[in-house]
Amino acid sequence: MKQQESTFLFYLGHPAHYHNISVVISTLSKKGYRIILVARGKDVLFDLLQDLPYEIIYLKPKKGRSKLSLILTVLKREFILFKLVLKYKPSILVGTDIVIAHIGKLLSVPAVVLNEDDAVEVPFLANYGFKYASAVFSPNCCDISPYNHKKVGYEGYHELAYLHPNYFTPDKTKVKELVKNGEKYFVLRFAALTAHHDDGKKGIDLTVAKNLISKLTPFGRVYISSERKLETELEQYRIKIDPKNMHHALYFAQLYIGDSQTMAAEAAVLATASIRFNDFVGKLGYLDELEHKYNLTFGISTNQPQQLYSKVDDLLKHEDLNKLFKERNEEMLRQTVDVAELWTNYFITNQKKG
Repeated sequence: MKQQESTFLFYLGHPAHYHNISVVISTLSKKGYRIILVARGKDVLFDLLQDLPYEIIYLKPKKGRSKLSLILTVLKREFILFKLVLKYKPSILVGTDIVIAHIGKLLSVPAVVLNEDDAVEVPFLANYGFKYASAVFSPNCCDISPYNHKKVGYEGYHELAYLHPNYFTPDKTKVKELVKNGEKYFVLRFAALTAHHDDGKKGIDLTVAKNLISKLTPFGRVYISSERKLETELEQYRIKIDPKNMHHALYFAQLYIGDSQTMAAEAAVLATASIRFNDFVGKLGYLDELEHKYNLTFGISTNQPQQLYSKVDDLLKHEDLNKLFKERNEEMLRQTVDVAELWTNYFITNQKKG
């Protein structure tokens, strides 16, 4: 039965936010629901949204680093979303931003926050978002106290909402330009680390990047995906593919190394060996679970670069890394749920009626 009278509004602030709900919105659209995407410029997000069959509203707010700039930016988003909700009258709001919780509360529209981080690591989102949300979707291993009463928990991870084999089929033809003469290749990822919860956190610097490239190049090609501006000497390694094909590139990579939590988790659910090198190691429940329960990723703090190099050496020596991680990945899939299906059913069931 078509439900054309219902509108679902999704607020996106990062490429990962689109990936999270890409399968869900496709399913909802096929069921007849109207989909509105509100997206603000971040990395390649706008590129990912090109040619999608939904109503998309693009925002390009300027964001400073001071607390005052942050407050003013949030207030601007609040005002914009307030007007959009009055205009489109959505039945539910979904996203990873405090503004959907505020506007949902103000206008009595259910607001669901999608979150994969422990509350202690995202205090701004927790204290000003979780608190006012109708529900917070988080993996069971994620601690969002003191707001656990708002939590809708599940066995799984955000990344399974779009990279589960039920939905994602790797296609080597989409990354054929990365494979030269049958060589193996490696993906490095440099996050911007500019979000409010990244203050004081470090990742892969130029010295570490150059050392990694020196270790990897005898074994295959090195490609860099980066949110931040690359140094001139690293620019030659920048990956040149359509952003929509990045997950195919990650699937066929021999190894992923980066300071991005999201891409490390993506590699893990794609059965690609991954190492994350940043100051969030040991602080995020979902990555700890992927590491210590399923052995699908390895976390190393930035004060231990020699440990990073040793781990890279160990993995490069392994005779059949892909087979090993495929077996570990299959065990993880047996113990987790179809996240996209769970989210979709929840949104339909808990939308505002009438």
